[in-house]
Amino acid sequence: MIQSQETSTPNFDSPAKRIIIGIQFLFVAFGATVLVPLLVGIDPSVALFTAGIGTLIFHLITKGKVPVFLGSSFAFIAPIVAATELYGLPGALSGLIAVGLVYGVVSAIIKVWGLGVIEKIFPSIVVGPVIMIIGLSLAPVAVNMAKTNWIISSVSLLTAVLIVVYSKGMIKLIPIFVGIIVGYILSIVLGKVDFTSINDAAWFALPDFVRPELNWGAVLYMLPVAFAPIIEHVGDMYAIGGVANKKFVKDPGLHRTLLGDGIATAFAGFFGGPPNTTYSEVTGAIALTKVTDPRVLRIAAITAVVFSLIGKVSAFLKTIPQAVLGGIMLLLFGLIASIGIKTLIDAKTDFSKTRNQVIISIVLTVGIGGAQISYGTFSLAGIGLASLVGVILNLILPDTSKPIKGSKED
Repeated sequence: MIQSQETSTPNFDSPAKRIIIGIQFLFVAFGATVLVPLLVGIDPSVALFTAGIGTLIFHLITKGKVPVFLGSSFAFIAPIVAATELYGLPGALSGLIAVGLVYGVVSAIIKVWGLGVIEKIFPSIVVGPVIMIIGLSLAPVAVNMAKTNWIISSVSLLTAVLIVVYSKGMIKLIPIFVGIIVGYILSIVLGKVDFTSINDAAWFALPDFVRPELNWGAVLYMLPVAFAPIIEHVGDMYAIGGVANKKFVKDPGLHRTLLGDGIATAFAGFFGGPPNTTYSEVTGAIALTKVTDPRVLRIAAITAVVFSLIGKVSAFLKTIPQAVLGGIMLLLFGLIASIGIKTLIDAKTDFSKTRNQVIISIVLTVGIGGAQISYGTFSLAGIGLASLVGVILNLILPDTSKPIKGSKED
């Protein structure tokens, strides 16, 4: 690991140093980036390709000022799975493209009116339980995959937990990656991995792109899901700004960063990839290494694109046993739910107020319980319906809820 001088934007006199650090940052995000497509039935090479190009698009729109890498968003795992079952993957992709357009609309609103409007519609009392639903609704998926082999899944889970709790330095930032590697090695030892597809795969191969097909049902299903990641994006921009000692929410501006994220997400949808999001793991790696040069993140993006074109990489990722993924998900989905709880705590949500209890309880039961409303071919269910219910309840019930901590500009 290369340490740079502790300045906000270190200067590297050697392109080789930038390349090494850039590849290192990709591996910090690698496990999470490829895990999402493996869970929703998308070619992981497509995710690497769209994450790489999406990151470059983000840097173009933000004038190359923000040290960010965009990877696959976990917030959309459950919605993609459900939408694919209802409308097929091409239809679900049209919903993801629409999500990117929502980012653009919100970007314009922030540019004109500031964050106040978004905070009023999507305060912590709504966003917190929605994030909890994203994690908890996936719990059965994790258990069903883990129980295919409890020995392998338990070792994968334990490895990730030990890395999260006890490790230090860069390795602490890659618990998913290490957990998958250890679980995969154990699977090989137990004879659970078939290498035929790797041997048969070409060294060079284009990712298995999927063409989207417009489906208004999928679009309306996906739209409400967009707002939780939007709020998360705001927090991420403050976080990376704190690490780099710069106010990226003002320069290049939150409207630009959100627009960059949105266009990258729409681009991913056009090519059959999952939505993109800024990765806190990479932010942690930047804080650890003190490397805040955006050029390094662009190198990571280019490396991701190169990896996506190596056929044997995609073939290797597809041989990872379900039990390995299930073990990692037992931790991951629980952590997502805990972020929702932390959102409520950080905002100092007053649970003594009946109003707040009502909103949280109804949002959770609607989302986890699988409530659905349908009219003709249109249907709204799960996270999307829960988000909409939360917004309506927050607006019509008296009193107000505090905004998410850190979302106010200084």
